[in-house]
Amino acid sequence: MDLDQVQARRAARARERQARVRRRRAAALGAVAVVVALTAVIVIASSGGGDASRVADSGQRHVRAPHRGAGPGPRRTRKVHHGSTVTGTATGKPGTTPVPILTYHVIAPPPPGAPFPGLYVPANEFAAQMAALKSAGWHPVTLDQVKAFWTRGVPLGPGKPVVLTFDNGYHSQYANALPVLKRLGWVADENIQLTGLPPSQGGLTDPEVRALIDAGWELDTQGISHADLVTLDAASLHDQVATARQILRQRYGVPVNWFCYPSGHYNATVIAAVRAAGFVGSTTTIPGIASPANDPYRLPRLRVLAGTTGPALLAEIASASGDSLPPASYGEPGTT
Repeated sequence: MDLDQVQARRAARARERQARVRRRRAAALGAVAVVVALTAVIVIASSGGGDASRVADSGQRHVRAPHRGAGPGPRRTRKVHHGSTVTGTATGKPGTTPVPILTYHVIAPPPPGAPFPGLYVPANEFAAQMAALKSAGWHPVTLDQVKAFWTRGVPLGPGKPVVLTFDNGYHSQYANALPVLKRLGWVADENIQLTGLPPSQGGLTDPEVRALIDAGWELDTQGISHADLVTLDAASLHDQVATARQILRQRYGVPVNWFCYPSGHYNATVIAAVRAAGFVGSTTTIPGIASPANDPYRLPRLRVLAGTTGPALLAEIASASGDSLPPASYGEPGTT
C-alpha cells in the first residue's frame, strides 16, 4: 500500500470520527429540547394554562382559573382526539334532517329558596323523559356528529337524532344524569363553565369531567364565568371565549368545538369572537329545532323544565318549529 492510500484511509477514518461526534451532539441537543418541551407542558398544565390562565371572572378583573372547587382543576394533559366524537364515514351527501337540541341544567330537586326552580329536573323525571325518548325512537348524538351529518353526510345512525346539552357544569349532571344515560348507552354534550358556580349548588370536579368524556360525552363550553358577553370589552371577551377553549383543550385533550352563549346573550361582536376562537358553532336559548338552514353560530334549543313528563317532552319536540331562525342579536342592553 503506497503512502497516498495510507493517508487517504487515515483521512476517511478522521471524517468518520467527526461524523460520530456530530451525531452524538445532535442526539444530546435533541434530548435537551424534548426535556425543555415536556417541562414547559408540565408547567403550563399545572398553572392552568400559563398566560391563558389570566381570565376574566367579571368581565373587568383578571384572575387565574381555579385549580379545584367549583371548576375542574388541571391534573394532566391528553392528546387531542382528532376525530372528536365523530366515528362514521362521510357519504359526501350532506344531511338535511333537523335535529332538536334539548337544554338541561340541574338534575335534582330544587333546594329551598332556589331562584330558578324550573331549571331543576329531578332524577326520576329525567329518567322518565329518557325512557319516553327511547320508546319514541329517539337517540342522542353530539353536536360534532350533527355538524358532520349536515356538512359531510356522516350518518347519525338509525332512529331519530336528538342532542342532550347540559349547561354550567353541575355535579348533578355527573351524579344523576350520567348513570341514566350510561344504562341506555347514550351520550350528551357538557357545556361547562370553568368557574362561577354557587358553592351551594356545586360544580363538576376534574375526575367527574374526565368520567363524562370517557363515557362518550362531548365537552363544550359557556366560557370562564358565565359572564354577560354582550357587555364586555374586547380583552375580557377574548378571555371568556378563546381562553376558555384553550384551557379546556389543553386540560382534557378534546376539541371543544362548540360554544354556548351564557344566558343566551350574543351579538355580532360576540359571534365574531366565537368564530375567531376556532369554534365551529354555538347554541342559543332561542326555542326551536336546529336545522342546516340555521346559522351554525345561532342554533336554537328547547329548554326542559321541572315538571315535564315524558309525554309532555315528546309533545314539546313535536310542536316546536323546524324553521326557527334566531335573531341577529339577543340580550343586548336596551333591547327587549
